[in-house]
Amino acid sequence: MNICEIKTRITEINSLPLMKYEDKKRQFGELLQEISGDERKGVLSLGEKLKKNIADIDKEVQRVRGMMTFENKYADAEFICGTDEVGRGPLAGPIVTAAVILPKGLVIPGLNDSKQVKKEVREELYDIILSNAISVGLGMNTPEFIDTEGIQEANYDAMRKAVASLSVKPDLVLVDAVKIPKLDIRQVSIIKGDALSVSIAAASIVAKVTRDRLMKDYDQLYPDYDFKNNMGYGSKKHLDALVAKGPCEIHRRSFIKNYWSE
Repeated sequence: MNICEIKTRITEINSLPLMKYEDKKRQFGELLQEISGDERKGVLSLGEKLKKNIADIDKEVQRVRGMMTFENKYADAEFICGTDEVGRGPLAGPIVTAAVILPKGLVIPGLNDSKQVKKEVREELYDIILSNAISVGLGMNTPEFIDTEGIQEANYDAMRKAVASLSVKPDLVLVDAVKIPKLDIRQVSIIKGDALSVSIAAASIVAKVTRDRLMKDYDQLYPDYDFKNNMGYGSKKHLDALVAKGPCEIHRRSFIKNYWSE
């Protein structure tokens, strides 16, 4: 096997989907075995690369398993739900929450707090979560609700909606940083939970992708504000349009007082 063929094979293996990590590790190992004994300098270098790829897979699986500490701690709970929100801070658009119940022990490589994950990987993770989760629920509240009830209550209410929309009632709800009032299910608040719990991380991915897609749809209706790129946050283009044209229907009036007044 020449060096170009080895490089091509490595690229092909690396292109396998995230959930094919066991196949990826096996194929890297088989390729490493196939080129063992080849003393060409370039092949030896590729062999070291293959060893690193195998080690990286093991490291990533170990990292994700490390995010199951809380899920393992409450092993008495049959169905553990993670919930998280996206959209507390933007000037426009809804607040979106997700609730996710994952099968116990499911390893999803790349799973992390949505803010730490590249867009293209978030999209793949979103599909993986929806395909593998026991149940996924969504909740959201409009800018009008946020203006009337405040962002904190809008968040809590959306979380309750997300949990209520699950097809399976959870025995335990893991929440990032807060506790949800008026929720008649046992819950545990975890500081930085979206980076420490696979269930909360999965919810953060689903909420983030759902809201981003909504904001891209809104961009078609209100193109002046560049929602497809800023997701409702106060980018320069967004603020310039807000000052020049005033708010559109999805702006949160209580959030834009420094930029616009009736």
